[in-house]
Amino acid sequence: MSNGAHALMNTLVEAGIDVCFTNPGTSEMHFVAALDSEPRMRAVLTLFEGVATGAADGYARMADKPAATLLHLGCGLGNGLANLHNARKGKVPVLNIVGDHATDHVPYDAQLQSDIETVARNVSPGFVRTARSPETLCRDAAEAIAAARGLPGQVATLILPADVSWSEGATPCPPLPQPQPPAADSATVETVAEAIRTGAKTALLLGGRALRAPALEAAGRLAAHCGVTLLAETFPTRLERGAGLPPVERIAYLAELATLQLSAFDQLILVDAKAPVSFFAYPGKPSYLVPDTCTLHTLATPEQDSLASLEALVQALGAGTAEPPRQPAARPARPRGKLTAEKVCKAIGYRMPEHCILVDEAITSGLMLNALTAGAPRHDLLTLTGGAIGQGLPNAVGAAIACPDRPVLALVGDGSAMYTIQALWTMARENLNVTTVIFNNAAYSILNVELERVGAEGAGDKARAQLDISRPVTHYAQLARSLGVHGTRVSTTDALLKALDYAWSMPGPHLIEVMIPESLTGLKRKMLPWLLRSLPSLPRPLTRALKRKIAP
Repeated sequence: MSNGAHALMNTLVEAGIDVCFTNPGTSEMHFVAALDSEPRMRAVLTLFEGVATGAADGYARMADKPAATLLHLGCGLGNGLANLHNARKGKVPVLNIVGDHATDHVPYDAQLQSDIETVARNVSPGFVRTARSPETLCRDAAEAIAAARGLPGQVATLILPADVSWSEGATPCPPLPQPQPPAADSATVETVAEAIRTGAKTALLLGGRALRAPALEAAGRLAAHCGVTLLAETFPTRLERGAGLPPVERIAYLAELATLQLSAFDQLILVDAKAPVSFFAYPGKPSYLVPDTCTLHTLATPEQDSLASLEALVQALGAGTAEPPRQPAARPARPRGKLTAEKVCKAIGYRMPEHCILVDEAITSGLMLNALTAGAPRHDLLTLTGGAIGQGLPNAVGAAIACPDRPVLALVGDGSAMYTIQALWTMARENLNVTTVIFNNAAYSILNVELERVGAEGAGDKARAQLDISRPVTHYAQLARSLGVHGTRVSTTDALLKALDYAWSMPGPHLIEVMIPESLTGLKRKMLPWLLRSLPSLPRPLTRALKRKIAP
């Protein structure tokens, strides 16, 4: 037997948890000391808990297994909540370890005392447990890992009191068996197959693991054989895309556009996805986006094996030999002149390297990214699954550690970047191959749009000032250099392309700050046509209605 921390460390690595993103404090010192006893565990220090939790999220998306976090008491957990929220919404497996006061210290209500379990349940509703003794600690940890790794994945929170960590009597626990998720039953498969056989205009809405290449291949066979359309969640956890893969069209973010997009279909079949709803409520507009005229079916829930379910549907419909449609290789033309958000996205599509991991938190500046990178070399796309900004930079840290041989490109808005800018320090410390592009338009552009869309009237200078971050304009390249990352600021396409080429040819982290005008000033005139081009399922006669709804 050994003390709790050493036995816990052994339990983690034997279960395949070999990366821990840390921001520790006094209560976690025995866990920190135990790191030296286990060479298989990689410990990655972060300067803010939101970086640790977001990095664990990004790591799991690419590694297909959880990393651990190490957070300090309830306050540290609170600082990491936003990115744990994103992980929960993305059904991402994370083992969240939160230190606590020693058991006999709790009654004194010391300064950092809090109800950690209550805080944790917001982001970890399926598994929250406080280890009560060294004898039960490792079994608790094994069950937490099993819960995190289940289908769907989840954030599992294990609370580790300091005395449980330092006390003797713990015994490592072997990994628990992981049950295989079931496929859709034969009756469900036949019901969905019969619905498709009717010839009604049908779309498959794919989410979760149904957006990986093997499932896309199966769905593509259905598209080729039966004429169904492939749609993806608006904010996929991980979408494999690019030249050679079956193309899939994402549901639009703007509710008005998504409603029109879905109105083209008589049937919508869910595969590891939920029925689309509006991101926010808007006066006089529906929150549920599936039209009343569209029948909803579910082939596979997030608790089921979406690939096996799709393959069963392929066999039921005789589509096994069909050749899926494939995205042709195509890059946009070389952009020229002064930078705009559109030209930055064009440059990304023009220069994106092979097997890139693209982390998209560009918000409004990235509205045209989807269309301009569709034919780029095959890549993975990670998006803002829970809407809590500050995900992009930490996700890139985790993705780079999970896939050290692949280039990682993080596209981040200037407002979002400041939430977790400390991630740059971890990139430098770990010498990660991450290229960050920050869109500096000195505004919370998305909020300028939402101010009008929610019908808020009478917004004057004081209201607009809350969405303006131009006084002063932050210099992100200088910030990057102060945190150990090579940083440069550019304002022309030539300079951007040169900076991208340099970043992708030199190892280690780089930051490129692109100076652009506020993106959405051109929504009515210029960006709307690009959005339409990215939605091929949208019937052309609906274009005029769309323009009236979004840009009256």
